[in-house]
Amino acid sequence: MNGVRLAMSWLTVLPVRGPEAVDRAAGARAIGWAPLVGALIGVGAACLMWLLGFLGASSLLAGFVGVAALALVTRGMHVDGLADTMDGLGSYGPPERAREIMKSGGVGPFGVAALVFALGIQAVSFAALVENERWLGVVVAVLVGRVAVVFACRRGIDAAPGAGFGALVAGTQRPAVRALWAGIAAVAAGFATDQWWLGPIAVLMALGSATVLVQHCVRRFGGLNGDVLGAALELAVTIAAAVLTLRP
Repeated sequence: MNGVRLAMSWLTVLPVRGPEAVDRAAGARAIGWAPLVGALIGVGAACLMWLLGFLGASSLLAGFVGVAALALVTRGMHVDGLADTMDGLGSYGPPERAREIMKSGGVGPFGVAALVFALGIQAVSFAALVENERWLGVVVAVLVGRVAVVFACRRGIDAAPGAGFGALVAGTQRPAVRALWAGIAAVAAGFATDQWWLGPIAVLMALGSATVLVQHCVRRFGGLNGDVLGAALELAVTIAAAVLTLRP
C-alpha cells in the first residue's frame, strides 16, 4: 500500500500522503503502481466527459475539458515535461546545455508546438471516443500513458546527471512488471474498440513510440530524468487515444 500511496501523491494532486522515507525501493514500487493511478484518473475523466454530454455539451467541448482536467489533477507535470523535453531535443548544444534548457523554466517554440499538437490530438480523440460512447477507450489511453512510464524506467536505463526524480526511479522496473501492465492494457484496449485487434495495436504503437523517444532522450541527455518521463507519458496517451478512434 505504501507504493500505491506514494504513486498517488507523486502523480496526482489528490490528498494522499506517501510514506515518510522515499528511496529507490519505494520509488520502484510507486512506478510499478503508476498504471493503476492512470486507470483511476482515466475513469474520473471519462465520468466528467459523460456528465458534460448529459448536460448538453458538445463532444468536442467534453474532450477539451477532459484533457484540461487530466492536466489539473496531475499538476501539469507531464505536459511541462513534454514541453521541456522537446525544447531540450531542439537545442544543438551538448547534453549539459540541453539539460540546462530543460531546467530553465521557460517554454520555447519546440515545446509550444509539442503541446499544441499533443493536447489538441488528445482532445479531438477523446471527443471522438465520447461521441461513440467508447468510455473505456478514454480510460485505456490514460492507463497506457502510465504503462509507458513503467517501460521508461526499465532496468538498464540510468538517470541523467543531476536528475532528482530520475535518480529514484531509473532502472527500477523488472520485465515481469512491464509485461503484466502491457498485457492488462492490451486486453482492456481490445474491449474498447469495435475491432478487437485494433486495441492491442494501439497499445503496441503507443508503448513502442514512447520507448523510442525515451531511448533517444537517454542518449541525447545522458540519462533519464522526470521531464522525459512526462514526455513519454503524453506521447503514449496521444497515440493510444488517436488509434483507438479509428474504425477500419
